[in-house]
Amino acid sequence: MAELERDPQHSVAKRQQRTQAFTSQLAHSSLERQLAALTTSKNELEKKLREKDTQVERLEKDRRWLAEREQEEREEKERERVEWDETKRKSDHELRTLRASLTALQESHADLQDAHSLLSRTSAQTIAAQKSQLTTLTHHISDLTAQLAETQELAEHRQHTIVELQDDLENANDKSRDVQEDGEKESWGVVRDELHRQASYLRQLEGTNAKMTMELNSLRERHASVEVLREEKRGLERKLVVMGELRETVVKLEAEVDAGRREREEWANRSGSAARREDTSTPSRTPVGLTQTLSALRLTHARLLEDHGATSALLRQREAQITQLEQEASGHLHNVQEMELANKGLREKVDRVERKLDLETREVGFLQALVASFTAEESQGQIDADASASNTTPLLNVVEAQRVQQLETLLAEYKATIDELTKELDDMGAGGLGGGRTWKELAEEADRERTARASMEQALAEIEAAAEKYSAHIDTLEQTLFELRGDIGAGTHIPPGTRVLSLKDNPAQEWNDLRQEVMDRLKGENEALLRRLREVNESGVRVATDGKRDGDLVPRESLEVATTEKLELEDVVKQKEKRLLRLQQVFQAKSAEFREAIASILGLKLAFYPNGQVRVTSVYDLNASFVFQPAPKSQSVGAQEGAKMQLIAQGEGGPQDLPQLMRYWVEDEQCIPGFLASVTLECWEKQKREAQESG
Repeated sequence: MAELERDPQHSVAKRQQRTQAFTSQLAHSSLERQLAALTTSKNELEKKLREKDTQVERLEKDRRWLAEREQEEREEKERERVEWDETKRKSDHELRTLRASLTALQESHADLQDAHSLLSRTSAQTIAAQKSQLTTLTHHISDLTAQLAETQELAEHRQHTIVELQDDLENANDKSRDVQEDGEKESWGVVRDELHRQASYLRQLEGTNAKMTMELNSLRERHASVEVLREEKRGLERKLVVMGELRETVVKLEAEVDAGRREREEWANRSGSAARREDTSTPSRTPVGLTQTLSALRLTHARLLEDHGATSALLRQREAQITQLEQEASGHLHNVQEMELANKGLREKVDRVERKLDLETREVGFLQALVASFTAEESQGQIDADASASNTTPLLNVVEAQRVQQLETLLAEYKATIDELTKELDDMGAGGLGGGRTWKELAEEADRERTARASMEQALAEIEAAAEKYSAHIDTLEQTLFELRGDIGAGTHIPPGTRVLSLKDNPAQEWNDLRQEVMDRLKGENEALLRRLREVNESGVRVATDGKRDGDLVPRESLEVATTEKLELEDVVKQKEKRLLRLQQVFQAKSAEFREAIASILGLKLAFYPNGQVRVTSVYDLNASFVFQPAPKSQSVGAQEGAKMQLIAQGEGGPQDLPQLMRYWVEDEQCIPGFLASVTLECWEKQKREAQESG
């Protein structure tokens, strides 16, 4: 053995063997390192592949999400378009209804204006008729006063006549004993003439009384017609009040219609410019200057309405004053009627006195006839006495004395009655109609009433002139408001004495410029289309349907508009793509942060696939991977919260007791989080043991 060791060949072979063993060990180590490097590169490639799959799945999910968002946006736009059409239809219907009601109210307003004008004319005619009636009644009162004075003079004249007749009767009685038959006949003829004259005068007075009674009846009928006209005037005034309320309602409805029209125009402008202004840095949609102008216009409109209300109130006040003056005129008319009634009472008293006087006159005539018959009998008795015996003379004297005594008694009674009548007439002449007032006082009061009536008529004329002036002012204000209604509704009305100042970069001016630019472009396109249509109609050539002719039929303005819209849409698409790319980048960054957070906190790497599957890999053992997918609804109805996913595949690695863990946690307990936690714990312990063994 020692020899073999000392043998150089054997030592060389041994060295070579050791060298080969060392070389093989180095090669084995190198191969192991290469294997580990290849395994690492394989794992990295698998990781990159999974990341690519995850990215593809994420992009596919983003694509689906964007497609859903686009579909929702289209549905939302369609729904908004349908709602806008419905709102437009309702607003058009309401506008038509309001226009119909406005037309009806305008017609009723015109009817009420006609009725008001008719009422004004009727009132003017009634006032003129009342003025003429008051004038007539005044003249009639003066005539009645004159007639009353004449009646008093006639009564005094008759009283003197009665006194004269009494004197004549006394003279006749005195002369009856002395005067012969011729003288008696002559005196009685004078008395008869006077009686006939008095009777004719009484008949004339009765005719005058009948005529005045007829005039009084006609005046009463006129007064009744005046009352009817007053009642009609009150009814028309009530209608006028209703007309004022309707006028206010019309003004409110016009304001509501203008507000609805403005809201409709604003809604149309906003909906028309919503697509162009989306996602752009445009200024405020409601310019401050326009809002201030609209507020000023509303204040002006409210001020005009207040002026109209104040003018209407003043008109009602003037009408109330007119009514008060009419009531005062009716009071004066009532006083005139009372004076007429008092005058009628006086006439009745005079008639009664005249009838009594006529009766007394007849009785006097009867007594005179009796006296004449007695005188004739006496003369006849004297003649018979000359022929008869003288023994009958005492009896005749006794009878004659009795008759004379009776006549004297009757004459005394007549005198007493005449004195009483004279006293009553004196009382009537000295007393008045109103509690002891004289006729002079009544005449002065009538003059004062005439003066007051003239002043009232003048005030009434002034009030009527003021009412007409205010009515004209109201009509002018209403016409001005009607003419400015369109400008106020459009927001272009500038009150007089107002100057509008605006900044250079005014949002309202920019909006107006933009709107004017759109209008100019539309007008140019419309004019170009009309010009092209006119050229085609003038040429009389039928337009072909090929592409070359189609290009000739499109005007340059329409092409420019289409090009502008195309550029705007391309800008919108670019902005949306840029926003989508930005969202994708943000989503990728957030997803990476989420996966890193899950890996660092739970020790698991997640990979999501488009078909809904999820790949879970432990960071402590890359071969320990599991694939889950959502459980069907029929299986997940009665399951717990953690069993909504089911395990469908697994990797090559994992702990040794993996089947037991799967059977316990997945099948029995149906708790996937517990299963993953157990696998993670086993993998961590395995990695820790390997690290300790290698270290």
